[in-house]
Amino acid sequence: MEKATSTPFLIISSDTHAGLRTDQYREFLESRYHPQLDLYLQWQESTAGMRKETQNEEFVREWYEENDEGLRASWDAERRDRELDGDGVAGEVIFPDADAVAATTAVPFGAGIGMSGADYDPELALAGARAHNRWLAGLCRQSPARRRGVIVAPVVGNVEGAVAEIRRAHADGLRGGIMIPSLWGHGNRPYHDAEYDPVWAVCEELGLPVQTHAGAAPGEDLGMHLGLYATEVSWWSARPMWFLIWTGVFERFPGLRFGAQECGLWWVANMLWQMDVAFEREHGTKKLASFGAHMKRRPSEYFDANCFVGGSTAKRRELADRHQIGVRNILWGNDFPHPEGSWPHTREWLTHMFADVPEDDTRVMLGEAAVEMFGFDREELMAVARRIGPLPSELGRDEASRPSTSLTTSGVPGRHWLDGPDVPEISRSA
Repeated sequence: MEKATSTPFLIISSDTHAGLRTDQYREFLESRYHPQLDLYLQWQESTAGMRKETQNEEFVREWYEENDEGLRASWDAERRDRELDGDGVAGEVIFPDADAVAATTAVPFGAGIGMSGADYDPELALAGARAHNRWLAGLCRQSPARRRGVIVAPVVGNVEGAVAEIRRAHADGLRGGIMIPSLWGHGNRPYHDAEYDPVWAVCEELGLPVQTHAGAAPGEDLGMHLGLYATEVSWWSARPMWFLIWTGVFERFPGLRFGAQECGLWWVANMLWQMDVAFEREHGTKKLASFGAHMKRRPSEYFDANCFVGGSTAKRRELADRHQIGVRNILWGNDFPHPEGSWPHTREWLTHMFADVPEDDTRVMLGEAAVEMFGFDREELMAVARRIGPLPSELGRDEASRPSTSLTTSGVPGRHWLDGPDVPEISRSA
């Protein structure tokens, strides 16, 4: 790995978004579904008022006023490269649904980042996914070295059709893995069921990471209580990870990789700790029958071998846990062009968040781990990085600009939660 203060950071955003206005997907959608698209557009318009009830209108107005030109990069390839250049981002992994405010670029029939097996029609969702995947392949061909497009794959309810679309889209040039619904929905089979084995098999064969993306949550319980949604949404998108770990999916498909995108990092270390101590039959689980029958290793070992988390706009508190999470398991993202991301101020964001994180760790999380996960050509991207990438000295790595709380030495490398018992052995014979 190149490392020197004169070498710019190679930055890859593992979480960006692109898409057409929903009505513009018509030319990429099979004509037999055009009548259903008309109905979907009518429904989309009729529910726009409900969406506004959940928004901060002043923020939304200012967001569009300040970023109107830049937001054209959601579908304009040339403009997109310019915006990423300005952020210092050399490569990207592209998810759907570029407009996270008004949902004007939603993939037809619910096949976007909020897709749930409980809410979509499997046939229509797959048709919408094909339309988006066709368009996205064209976008990626315009800057193939910099772009990895994520295949939208609504696997719930139509495994055979989804597998066929994964193969077709991969052959069409999409190499950013696949995105499956975060929620399979009541009445559908969960992801540990053998029904999904053909999906895991084709992804292992083609080297495509399986991913979820934050967005979906069971709405029937939430009402208009947005605090509930904000609290739970990350959990639902991360949940498939431990379903795959505990049930032996990674034993059956050891080359499969799974990533939870934009779910935050705050939960990861504690979840791995909880799973490991449970697996080791710690005091709290001794009364239970064995539940590690499908596993040959600790959960954290499967996490290291098969999983990653998308650290979209990771916060300093989260970066302090990087050693327990595993530095190479964290793939940073700027969430372009969503307002909850760091665009168009990514350089300033990185200056604050990573100012005192050691350079080796920073390089891994900002790009090197993504090179390996998504098969980027490192030399091609370094040519871009040398033109646009920030130098270490430009990200506030001087003493005067460092935050008051240091992350330089925070966290002891490795996981030490099994070095000694959390709960002492209690004799029952006294």
